Amino acid sequence: MKTNEQYDVVIVGGGAAGFTAAYQASHRGLSTLVVEKGRNTGGSGEYIEGAFAVDSYLQKEHNVALTKEDVLNEELEYSHYRADTQVWKEYIDASADIIKWLKDLGVEYLDVAPLGSGYRTWHLFKGLGKSVIHDVLEPKAKEQGTDVITSTTVAKVNLDNKGNVTGVELEDLSNHEKKTVATKAVVLATGGYLNNEDMIKNDTHYDAEQIIPVNSEKNTGDGLKLAWDAGAQKYAMGTAMLFGGYLKDHTKPGYVYRYSELNGAADQQSLLWVNENGDRFVNEEVVDNFALAGNALCTQGKVFTIVDQSTIDHLADDQLYKQMGTWDYHDTKLPHLKEEMQKAFDEKAPYLTKADSIHELAEKVGLENLEKTIEHYNELAHSGKDTDFGKKADFLIPVENGPFYAIELGVGAFCTMGGLKTNTEHEVLDKAGKPINGLYAAGNDAAGMLIGDTYGPNMPGTEAGFVFYSGKHVANIIYDQLKG
Repeated sequence: MKTNEQYDVVIVGGGAAGFTAAYQASHRGLSTLVVEKGRNTGGSGEYIEGAFAVDSYLQKEHNVALTKEDVLNEELEYSHYRADTQVWKEYIDASADIIKWLKDLGVEYLDVAPLGSGYRTWHLFKGLGKSVIHDVLEPKAKEQGTDVITSTTVAKVNLDNKGNVTGVELEDLSNHEKKTVATKAVVLATGGYLNNEDMIKNDTHYDAEQIIPVNSEKNTGDGLKLAWDAGAQKYAMGTAMLFGGYLKDHTKPGYVYRYSELNGAADQQSLLWVNENGDRFVNEEVVDNFALAGNALCTQGKVFTIVDQSTIDHLADDQLYKQMGTWDYHDTKLPHLKEEMQKAFDEKAPYLTKADSIHELAEKVGLENLEKTIEHYNELAHSGKDTDFGKKADFLIPVENGPFYAIELGVGAFCTMGGLKTNTEHEVLDKAGKPINGLYAAGNDAAGMLIGDTYGPNMPGTEAGFVFYSGKHVANIIYDQLKG
């Protein structure tokens, strides 16, 4: 561990929030150390597609009519006023400047876009967050003197007898060498706890068996545990950014299916969904809001998309039934769908079952009521009216020309929000609601202040935008407190 004995600020986590904070802190002249437990930096921030903003230069170019007041009110209502009004207000006010600031640093944008049925607030990055981190923020932070160590964990945040941060205890994961580094400011930017099954099981309402993480697999709640051990209150646990349906294959990491066309067909085309009994349970147009779709799927023990060969042929050879609302996808069909399905069969993928009849499919998968459900669903499809759940006729696609397929879905998730209570200066609060002097949080570790029980894709990019906003803002706050 080649580090100095003392730094102005130590940042725990080398992802998007961590390197945003590191760039700004070193830019302001603070001596800065980034501690990353993985062998490589970047983390889940590499997969960020775009960031939220209101009244940005890109939105002005496209005449996007959206006021800050409208966004604030909608986000508060979406969270049932469990979100922090002041945190949201300051974030919204700064959001356009963050987009321009990143551009001035060298970040390139593809467009500003809506997501599904949401507003046009999603500022899409060229090269995803991977480019933002590795081509811009990380190298510029290092040029300014930021030290970065990998394969190292922060084992403890040290406090003096008055509760002030005095340093951190580091441990090299390769040889277990330990070292204490002095600092008066620690920023927790470890990305939440989605990859900690025990925390999902014990601290949330989700079924850990259903949740399929689609991230770096390194977000195990390290920052939250460091804060709790230092006396922080546990706050707003239990919310994940759910992606809706996702191919259920626990034999592979979730990210391998992120841009799978089979995944897109099963999750994004509003096709027939049934539960573990073979019963339909929702208007499948809920996919237009991926968080609500995730919630709906979580109410069932198991979920399957049921399709016939005619549907597969239509999607692969003709056209999509609807746009891939929650994907940045631009083709008009799924040209590799059949190829992907054949590969899945060759690999004996656990999520895909094929049969020559609905009766056989029901028996293979164990869906007791499937035959009755399909018979009724086909009647609805031919009548053009969904009297059960109100799905539009365009998406009432009959299931009648074999062979037939059952595609098992879990619930995809990108990150968790929550675990710590912070104020507008990103200071971590103790159980009495007072700041732990010198302990801060950014990104997902602090994002419990933004949400209620459900992430809001109605304003796409809010979590990513908060990553960059909070990273920059916390560095400025630390500078003011240390040097002001």
